[in-house]
Amino acid sequence: MARDLPIGNGNVLINFDAAYNIRDMYYPLVGQENQSSDHLSHFGIWCPEGFFWIDDPEVSKKLNYLEDSLVTNADCAHERLGLSFVIRDGVDVQQNVFLRKVKVENRFDVEREIKLYFHLDLQIYGNGVGDTIYYDPELTSLLFYKGHRYMSLSCLSPDAEKAMPSGYATGQKGIHGLEGTWRDAEDGHLGGNAIAQGSVDGVIELTMKLPPKSAKDAWFWVCFGRTKQEVERLERLLRTATPQKLLQRTHDHWVKWVNQDAHQLSLLKPDLESFYKRCLLITRTNVDNRGAIIAANDSDILKFAKDTYSYMWPRDGALVSHALDRAGYYELSRKFFDFCIKVLTPEGYLMHKYNPDSSVGSSWHPWVDSRGNKQLAIQEDETALVLYTLWHHHKLAGTIANSREDYEKFVKPAADFLVRYRDASGLPLPSYDLWEERYGVLAFTVSSVYAGLIAAARFAEYHQDKVRSIYYADIAGQVKKAAEQYLYAPDQNRFLRALYWNYEQNTYVPDYTLDMSMYALFDFGLFELEDPRIVATMKILKEKLWVQTDIGGIARYENDYYHQVTNDVAKVPGNPWFICTLWYAEWLVASAKTVQDLLEAEKLMRWAILHAAPSGAMAEQVHPFTGEPMSVSPLTWSHASFIKVTQEYLSKLKLLTSKGTKQAVDASEDKVLEPVVH
Repeated sequence: MARDLPIGNGNVLINFDAAYNIRDMYYPLVGQENQSSDHLSHFGIWCPEGFFWIDDPEVSKKLNYLEDSLVTNADCAHERLGLSFVIRDGVDVQQNVFLRKVKVENRFDVEREIKLYFHLDLQIYGNGVGDTIYYDPELTSLLFYKGHRYMSLSCLSPDAEKAMPSGYATGQKGIHGLEGTWRDAEDGHLGGNAIAQGSVDGVIELTMKLPPKSAKDAWFWVCFGRTKQEVERLERLLRTATPQKLLQRTHDHWVKWVNQDAHQLSLLKPDLESFYKRCLLITRTNVDNRGAIIAANDSDILKFAKDTYSYMWPRDGALVSHALDRAGYYELSRKFFDFCIKVLTPEGYLMHKYNPDSSVGSSWHPWVDSRGNKQLAIQEDETALVLYTLWHHHKLAGTIANSREDYEKFVKPAADFLVRYRDASGLPLPSYDLWEERYGVLAFTVSSVYAGLIAAARFAEYHQDKVRSIYYADIAGQVKKAAEQYLYAPDQNRFLRALYWNYEQNTYVPDYTLDMSMYALFDFGLFELEDPRIVATMKILKEKLWVQTDIGGIARYENDYYHQVTNDVAKVPGNPWFICTLWYAEWLVASAKTVQDLLEAEKLMRWAILHAAPSGAMAEQVHPFTGEPMSVSPLTWSHASFIKVTQEYLSKLKLLTSKGTKQAVDASEDKVLEPVVH
C-alpha cells in the first residue's frame, strides 16, 4: 500500500498508508532505522454502540494537509455510530516529538463515553528482537526501548487533570499465534499487562465524556530519544509547553518556510502554485538534517525487493538539491554537498548509493565484467551531476567567493576522474546507466560528464587556475565532439540511447532504444535547444513513449520491464513515470516562443497533479490503466522534477509577457484556504 502524507523534521519521519495507519517511523536519521519497519500501528475508537479501527470500510476519510504546512488534516466520520473526528498530526520542528490532535464530535442527542485507542507496533533498530515495552508510572506513559533507542507513548484527555491514559496494555506479537495488543482494545477494555519483551507492541486508552451534539479535543504524542533521560525531558516539555503550542509552532514554521521561495509564485494559476509548494514540503520530509537527500522512504517496497529506496543516490540528490537551490533553500543543499565531499573516494568518484549515515549502501553492480576483468561498479553521471549542481549552488547562493575548499576537496579530484575515465575516442568509459540496468556509454551519462567538466572549468577560471580551466574546457569539447560522432544516428535522424562495447568486434554496438533520459542531451547543455537533431529526437521520444491509454503520461523507455503490467508495448511502452512526463514538459517550456506555446507544458504539469494522491504525494510511476501509484511513494525525484519545471515555466512566462502578468487567467479566482491548526 503506497505511502502518503509524510511528516517530519529532518530527524524523525512518519509515513502513513492510504488508510491513514502509521507504517514508517524513522529515527534518528531520515531513511535509516525504521522503528516500525512497515508494521501497522492502529488507531481506533470505542463507543457504547460499537468499535472501529480507522481503516474500517465504514469510516469515510478525506486525507490532506493543512495548506502550506506539514501538519495533516484527516477528516473522518463513521455515520452509523454517529461519530466524526479530525486528526491533525505533525512532527515538532524543534524537538523529536510526534504530535496527534484528535477532535471528536458526538453527532447523537445523548451523552456518550468515548474511548480512543492508540496502538504502536515497533521494530526498534528495524527488527523485533529483544525489544522491551513497559508502563512507566512516573511518566504515565508506555515506554519502548532497546539499546540506545527510547520511545514513549502518551496521551491527554480533555476530561483529565494531567496527562495519563485511562488504560494500557503491553504484549508480544507475531509469535505463538499472538496478533498484538490492539486486539485487546476491541471490547473497550485493556488488560493492563505492565511489561513485555521480545517482539512487542502496546496500546493506550484515552477516555472522555461527550455531551449531546458536542466535540472535544484529545491529544497523543510519541517522544524519541537515545536515552531515557532524553525522553523524560521531552515528556516534561509536553506537560508544560502543551502539545497545542508545539503543533501550532510546527504549522506556523512550515507556512513561513514554504513561502520563502523567491519566485513570483503569484503569477501561477492557483492549482499550480499550491502544488508547487506542496512539492517543496514533501521534498523536505525526505531530506535528513545531516545532508542525505533520500530517494524514497516507502517500506512497502520491501515486500517485493527485500530492500528499500531509503538511500542517498548522488544523482537524485544532485538534481533535488538543484531544485532546492533554485527555490532559495541554500542551507539544505549546502549540507548535501558537504555529505558528498565527505564520501568522495580517493580516486575522485562517488559510489552507487549511500546510507543516510554516509556509509556505502547496498548495490547489485558487479566489480567484474563478463570476462572476469575489473570494472567500476558506479554510475558516472552521479559524480558528474554533483559537480554540475555544485557550481550552480554557489552561483545561485552568491557564495562563489567561499568555494575554494569545495574546489580543492571535490571539484579537482572529481573533474580529474572524469578526465581520466575516458577512452581513445574521447567518450567516457562504460558505467551503469541512471536506471541501473545496463553497463555502457549512455547519452544521459555523456551529457552529465560534459556538464560536470564545464562546471569544473568555471570553478578553475574563478580561482585563477588557468591551466585547469583550459584543460577541463578542452576535455569537455572532446566529449562533445565524440558524442556528435558516435551517439548520433544519421540514418534515423536522431540520437542513440547508448553504446555497448563488443569485445569480439572491438567496437561499440549502438542501442537504438528510445529512452526519455535522452532529454539530458539538451538539458545539461551538450547540444543547443534548437539543434535540429535535438528537435527530431525529442519529437520521436514523445511519439513513441506516450502511453496510449486513458491515463497517458510518458514511459521511461521502449518495453520497460520494471513493474510491467502488459505485454502490449505498442500501446504501453512502459508505465508512465512522473519524472519522464515532466522532462518533456521542460522541453516544451524551453522551446516555447509565445505564452500560448506554454499550454501543452501546463497540461503535462496538471497531468502530474491529477495522478498524485489528493495530498500531493507523487509515486515513482502509475498504473497505465488505473492510474494507481506504483513502486514507491512519494519519490523525492518526482517532486523535484515538478519544482524545476514550474520554476522554468515561471521564468519563461515572465520572459514572454511584457508586464510579467498572467494571460488567460481569471485574476478574480479565489483561493480556498484550509483552516489553521486551532
